[in-house]
Amino acid sequence: MSRRLTGRVAIVTGASRERGIGTAVCRALAAEGANIMFTHWGRYDESDGCGAEHDWPTSLQEELTRMGVRSARLEADLADPDVPAAIIEYTRKELGAPSILINNACYCVGCGFHEMTSELLDRHYRVNIRGTSMLSMEFAKQFEQQLQGIAPGRIVFLVSKGPDPDNLAYTATKGALIALTEPLSVALAPLGITVNCIDPGPTDTGWMSDEIRGRLQPLFPAGRIGLPEDAANGIALLCSDEAQWMTGQLIRSEGGFIGK
Repeated sequence: MSRRLTGRVAIVTGASRERGIGTAVCRALAAEGANIMFTHWGRYDESDGCGAEHDWPTSLQEELTRMGVRSARLEADLADPDVPAAIIEYTRKELGAPSILINNACYCVGCGFHEMTSELLDRHYRVNIRGTSMLSMEFAKQFEQQLQGIAPGRIVFLVSKGPDPDNLAYTATKGALIALTEPLSVALAPLGITVNCIDPGPTDTGWMSDEIRGRLQPLFPAGRIGLPEDAANGIALLCSDEAQWMTGQLIRSEGGFIGK
């Protein structure tokens, strides 16, 4: 069976955990033949995320190699303003010029209006908006120099939305990426780069308790909660040549979720 992304180089940010969406995306793109450079930042998972899995990046890289593609990984904190350019340069050095960028890494600490502080909002901003946006700009600039007219380009943002009063900073900063998607898609279309964002809805990546699963499952018409592989399959489609006419879109890949 032919693989749709053979020989292309993809960057996937935020593949720190076995059950995370980043890991599922790495697997889905590798299955299509893409060479993968993924980033990880276990210190976030250790302090604010679902728990660090310090051995996982090594295991994932070994798994990707067994899938028959080339792979590389980089510990990278997108809160550092020097990191976006460093990611692009490291990818180019290890695997070649990237033509696919999946912006999956995020910072998320729940807060309502009582808990919101300027420092907490800034922490979300540094990763979810500044780091992610600047990585996308660095990607587009190197693509223009090295791959324009040679390969199709793809940028995908993982986003979130909705009226969750306990995730104000996260939702606000992810909403900024939704706002960025359409104008950036217009700017980059002449280069042959599509830009889309995908909202996977509630996804069981290890953060859900039994109580949360029980509350959410009836809100999915298909009778099950979203899995990381569901998001990854949609992203793989957006990266394919068949999706070349899809750009500037917010795609709700959430299984018909009817919740708020």
